[in-house]
Amino acid sequence: MAIFSTLTPVFLAVLCILIAIIFKNFKKSEKKPKTDSKPPVPSRPWVDEDLEDDTEINPGEDDEELAESEGDVSHVPFSLPRYSEAEMLHRSQEFYALMNGRRSVRFISPEPVPRDIIENVIRAAGTAPSGAHTEPWTFVVVADAQTKSEIRRIVEEEEEINYKLRMGEKWVTDLKRLRTNWVKEYLDTAPYLILIFKQTYGMHPSGKKRTHYYNEISVSISCGILLAALQNAGLVTVTTTPLNCGPQLRQLLQRPLNEKLLMLLPVGFPSEDATVPQLSRKPLDDIMVFV
Repeated sequence: MAIFSTLTPVFLAVLCILIAIIFKNFKKSEKKPKTDSKPPVPSRPWVDEDLEDDTEINPGEDDEELAESEGDVSHVPFSLPRYSEAEMLHRSQEFYALMNGRRSVRFISPEPVPRDIIENVIRAAGTAPSGAHTEPWTFVVVADAQTKSEIRRIVEEEEEINYKLRMGEKWVTDLKRLRTNWVKEYLDTAPYLILIFKQTYGMHPSGKKRTHYYNEISVSISCGILLAALQNAGLVTVTTTPLNCGPQLRQLLQRPLNEKLLMLLPVGFPSEDATVPQLSRKPLDDIMVFV
């Protein structure tokens, strides 16, 4: 007992020193900045990962996986019909009048449309410019009734989740005035569905990847030409970008992994009872800046 009583003050002193050292080290570690920590990523549940913009070259791409650039392309003479100023003005006014009549129509007739017309409007879309002339687009035309019904099922299931959970109150409120919701009857009734896929990269005959520069911009331009061609042919559509449906639709249509869904267009004639929102377009002064 005497020995224990003698050692107790020493033991307490040592214990206090150890506690002081531990506390000091803890404070130091607290002050050190966490160099490996990443800033928090803002939550954006409405973003479709399948539509993320990947149009630039990936600097991390393994050069061994990429095909070599193709050889030089020969150039040929080019000419364009030259119209008088009066004819140019007339043609530009006619085209504007044609396109100004374009509307997004959600009431589409099941009346058949000749396949040749669909092939021609897609040929027109395929004339769009593209980065390094890679033409990174695939147009999947669906006429089969069972496949259209399956597409509708996939889209409506995801769209209901979008409206209720992903899109947020403001987006849903902004759409109310257009009387649109997750029910997409036109996916069944339209004689054709055109699904436009962007090819994020191509495949060379050697099996190596071929870079598709600015693939999303290129395919978007192609979609614009397609809309104009449909209007010119007297057909209607509504541009739809089914959020988070891309992977399921790609699998359903047996498309390769390098293709990602950009847009879905139901195509046909307007139904007899079709209506559209009474909207106006911005005047020229609001959309053009002349320098």
